[in-house]
Amino acid sequence: MMISARRLHSKMYSYISPTPFTLLLFAGILVFLEAGRQLGLRRRAKVTEADRAGLGAIEGAVFALWGLILAFAFSGAASRLDARRALIAEEVNAIGTAYLRIDLLAPAEQAAMRDLFRKYVDSRLAVYGALPDLEAAKRALAQSNGIQAEIWKQANGSLATTGAHPSTAVLLLPALNQMFDITTTRTMAALIHPPNVIYYLLFFLGLCSAVFAGYASAVSPRRSWFHIVGFSAVAVITVFIILDLEYPRRGFITIDQYDQFLVDLRDSMK
Repeated sequence: MMISARRLHSKMYSYISPTPFTLLLFAGILVFLEAGRQLGLRRRAKVTEADRAGLGAIEGAVFALWGLILAFAFSGAASRLDARRALIAEEVNAIGTAYLRIDLLAPAEQAAMRDLFRKYVDSRLAVYGALPDLEAAKRALAQSNGIQAEIWKQANGSLATTGAHPSTAVLLLPALNQMFDITTTRTMAALIHPPNVIYYLLFFLGLCSAVFAGYASAVSPRRSWFHIVGFSAVAVITVFIILDLEYPRRGFITIDQYDQFLVDLRDSMK
């Protein structure tokens, strides 16, 4: 099963860049911390101890909600990263198995099929090597799809050739089908992300938490820059890592090194 390059092109543009997003969040948290503090200073004389106890429950609920969504977002991004890495191994295994079963074809048919496989692996490496350049990845994916069609056509044409193993159809065709299917699975795994509204909600709750934290800090007449910058930095770094895990071909956390398994497979195709 193949996924079209046009669909890849249209879907993969739904992307949140970690650096601008977190820098804007950092600036917003600082601004809202100060806004909350100024509000707290103006109301400090009017707020009783009983009022503070009630407000503390509201603040705790907002912080808990923000922490819960952060935890779910982090867990989901990490699990999707693990799934993408596992799919690399599955694709390598599928291609390797299909390549070995070329031996079942008639000797005269094997050289051409092996050459197609080498071109196919090169095209798959080109897809992942092109990212995050989506236009280049789209062209490489279209080439992979074309080579898939050639491999399938040649495999079916070789089944009736004299000298082919009697079990060629039973063993080779399912292996080819699995090899093709994993490309669709990997492409879809690259497209699966939470709705952007989840990250916008994280942003909004971060600003709300900053307001409440700033309001609570108004009990002291002096600002604690250690706490202000520390709170902002911890929150922003956490969100940045979540986004970096979610888009591993674009940031500091990558899965490019796992493509070496595909490179090694290509090198073994002599």
